[in-house]
Amino acid sequence: MFSNDFLFSDINPFKSFLMGGFECADQENAFGNRVDLYKASGHDRYLEEDYDRLHSISVKTVREGIRWSAVETSPYQYNWEEVERIIEVSHLKNIQVVWDICHFGFPADLTPLHPMFARRFSHLCREFVMKYRSLVPEGDLIVTPINEVSFISWLGGDVRGASPYCVGQGWEVKYALMKAYIEGIEMMKEVDPSLRILITEPLVSIVSGDADNPESVLSAENKHFEQFQVHDILCGAMCPELRGKPEYLDIIGVNYYHHNQWINETHEYLSWEEEPPHPLFRSLHFLIETVFIRYGRPILIAETSYPGENRAKWIYFIANECFSMMKSGLPLLGCCYYPIIDRPDWDDLDNWHHSGLWDVFDPISLKREADVESINAIIQVGKQLDRLSCIDFKMSL
Repeated sequence: MFSNDFLFSDINPFKSFLMGGFECADQENAFGNRVDLYKASGHDRYLEEDYDRLHSISVKTVREGIRWSAVETSPYQYNWEEVERIIEVSHLKNIQVVWDICHFGFPADLTPLHPMFARRFSHLCREFVMKYRSLVPEGDLIVTPINEVSFISWLGGDVRGASPYCVGQGWEVKYALMKAYIEGIEMMKEVDPSLRILITEPLVSIVSGDADNPESVLSAENKHFEQFQVHDILCGAMCPELRGKPEYLDIIGVNYYHHNQWINETHEYLSWEEEPPHPLFRSLHFLIETVFIRYGRPILIAETSYPGENRAKWIYFIANECFSMMKSGLPLLGCCYYPIIDRPDWDDLDNWHHSGLWDVFDPISLKREADVESINAIIQVGKQLDRLSCIDFKMSL
């Protein structure tokens, strides 16, 4: 859809191909309780040590969040103390941070359906960029305004899993979030026109199990392509009244997990482990290639991980897809293992997912325990990926 003709956008801005994400969700959960996974995972306690761990696996770029609910202490009043600490420590440790402004959470007096939501969010965005540039005047600043609009609009708008706890209001929530998203970009770019935008949305595959039924096939296809509404709004192809622009669709991040493919009629998940693959299973290479064909923008695997025993196997699985894409010439800028440190479930903080490269077994000390098999896998594939990638190359799209 678009050519690669935006300022600086033909250069990979990331310091490493392999990246790590730290859990920063801060929403009110399904029970109405505020969660703060930045603190629950112990990242606030072990910030310096967590960054040191990254160097052992050659990761130089991370995703972090500012935690809107913690920063905006009252309307238009901000406490940047912890954000300043992350900035300071990351520079001390030579770690590049890609920032989430909203990772599912917002202040208790707001929901996406509140009439002041977009205004409050856009002011937050502007204040963040002003704060950041006052501390770091030079260099790339890469921001995700709102993480996974598609998911949180479903969770909060359709199934009462988060604020605003609605049913049948998913589109209304999505529309409101995208209004805030675009106004936030406008405000940030007034302060820093060189700002880069990373879109981070789930990448899914929804198929019909009844290929002989045209209505079923069409229904599944419509569901499948709903995942691109955020991208289409952002670039102005959909809902142009929200002022989307092609240049806002800058770097496309795809969040891909083991449960991201299913059959529309039955909601049966298509397993990545099945050999031979299920006839309806689509490779990650194929899915990402369809995104690139649709938009013509560089791609980042912005989130991926697997819980439990098969973490290393998942790492090799994703790495093989990366190898395939890079050899084919697709502009894949990197891959982010998320979360790189273990996290608890936001609806049950006693249930730890064990999906990171480092586990947490002691909920008091939050001590990190290396998952040796996964770390060895990351180190091995990292060396191979580094040989295939050239971080400073200019892409011709």
